[in-house]
Amino acid sequence: MRFSQLLLAAMAALTLTPALARARNAADEICPRPAAGSAIPEPADLRSQNGTLKVELKYRSLRDASGHMRYCYQAGDGSVAPNLRVHPGDWLIVSLKNDLQAPRSAASAKGSAMAMPVPAATPLQMPMPVTDACADQEMTPLSTNLHFHGLSVPPICHQDDVLKTAIGPGDAPFEYRFQIPPDTPPGLYWYHPHVHGFSNAQVLGGGSGVLIVEGIERANTLLAGLPERVLVVRDQDLINPDAAPSKTSTVPQVPVLRDAEGDILNTGTGEGKPSKDLSVNFVPVAYPDYPPGVITMKPAERQLWRVVNASAITYLDLQIVLGGVAQRMGVVSLDGVPINEGGMTGNRIVWEGHILLPPAGRVDFVFQAPPAGSQASLMTRSVDTGPAGENDPTRPLATILSKADATEPRSTLPASPAPPVRQTSVWLGDVKPVHERKLYFSEKPSDPNNPNSPTIFMVTVDGQEPAPYDPRSTVANITVQQGDVEDWVIENRTRELHAFHIHQIHFLLIGWNGVPVDEPFLRDTVNVPYWNGASPVYPSVRLRMDFRDPNIVGTFVYHCHLLEHEDGGMMGTILVQPATKR
Repeated sequence: MRFSQLLLAAMAALTLTPALARARNAADEICPRPAAGSAIPEPADLRSQNGTLKVELKYRSLRDASGHMRYCYQAGDGSVAPNLRVHPGDWLIVSLKNDLQAPRSAASAKGSAMAMPVPAATPLQMPMPVTDACADQEMTPLSTNLHFHGLSVPPICHQDDVLKTAIGPGDAPFEYRFQIPPDTPPGLYWYHPHVHGFSNAQVLGGGSGVLIVEGIERANTLLAGLPERVLVVRDQDLINPDAAPSKTSTVPQVPVLRDAEGDILNTGTGEGKPSKDLSVNFVPVAYPDYPPGVITMKPAERQLWRVVNASAITYLDLQIVLGGVAQRMGVVSLDGVPINEGGMTGNRIVWEGHILLPPAGRVDFVFQAPPAGSQASLMTRSVDTGPAGENDPTRPLATILSKADATEPRSTLPASPAPPVRQTSVWLGDVKPVHERKLYFSEKPSDPNNPNSPTIFMVTVDGQEPAPYDPRSTVANITVQQGDVEDWVIENRTRELHAFHIHQIHFLLIGWNGVPVDEPFLRDTVNVPYWNGASPVYPSVRLRMDFRDPNIVGTFVYHCHLLEHEDGGMMGTILVQPATKR
């Protein structure tokens, strides 16, 4: 009997093997992820040819073994989240096929403050009618679109509209087609979905990739000939949420407290369980032991590191440590723009010991490898996000090994750069604003009688009634004229850190908590300090907003780039009207 039972069991196993193999193959092929502690791979490069980059992307999803949803952009060659490399003036043509699949459970939008359940029942693609993706369709967990973060391209369908464009799984491939403006600063941009109500879940699952506008060595000739390395830091739900703290921790563990949305609150210790895990080019660095990925460099070699914080809600404070000492990082560009005051100051490198990057922030910096045989650590220091913010503790990201036989990065900047592109516009800091506005972040529980109910997040123009973003409204919160420059004061009336971001334009930080700031660079995302709960004066930043570019005429959005907050209503719209003769 025992032999026959074993035989039957073996036959059953053989019967299941093809199905199991298919499941494993599907998991390997759809949004694959490297193993923890592995060498950090470089994203594939898709480069423009003869003035055009034409690429086909499938936007795919899979529920992994831990129960989390993965999202990714997959090119025809199988590469995941490829770098899109273009030059100023090139045409970018992206054919995007929504290949999202309904998950096996109803919680497909886990992580979104505005999550809507998806009918369970099938792992196959959810049948949906073919629609006009430009026709202001309802956003759903299976909708998608693309935002080309940082580019000043028209906010219209097939270019960079996120208010009405919604591509469904039943739709034909959707074409994005636009020209990179010839005066676009060379630098680091990125692409990701911007489906209101579900952006957090999709970006948290890995839906993001890098877009590089080539020519940074023309803006700063000190970079000519440097190898360049692209690092995309993403966050994700904890892989080991119930794990005990690491035995190496020296800080007493405090109770894990969560906010109304389920995120782990800031402990104020610099340690403790993080709200989210991190990954570097999809190599996971998971709580509690944080096994870092591996980067190898030739001894003393200088490289240009291009880092994107593609996290949904996690702040980074990057630092490279060797023997307990912070190493110098030479910042040459922030948020896609060289730090040279529009080309007026020529070559400029600002050496820093650490670099704070909010969600959506980008930085290009020069780093020199440690001596032969040594190793350094790329890490993120703890970030104080406020009493109501998420816990972003100190943790490693990658181990940097110095080896003579290290493989060179795939891409190297030209050794003989062409002359820099002349900027014709006046430096923003030298332009007098024509108008000043005040906006403020605020929050309130959705149930006034229950302070632990889900939070309503708002960003309000002073003088208007506070309310979350209403996708049905046809009236813009702010109207400006193309050609104008304005000063905006952004206040934070909440107990947590927020990251202000606006589409289509860059701005200049000129004031911090009422103190003038003189910065030689532009941004598209900036932190706004949290309120202490007692001061009669709210923390604020003063920004010089640039509406001079004729490409930006139309309606687009500004919001907090903690995507849980944006999904929860912390967003507004701005209408840029065509210039009028004066």
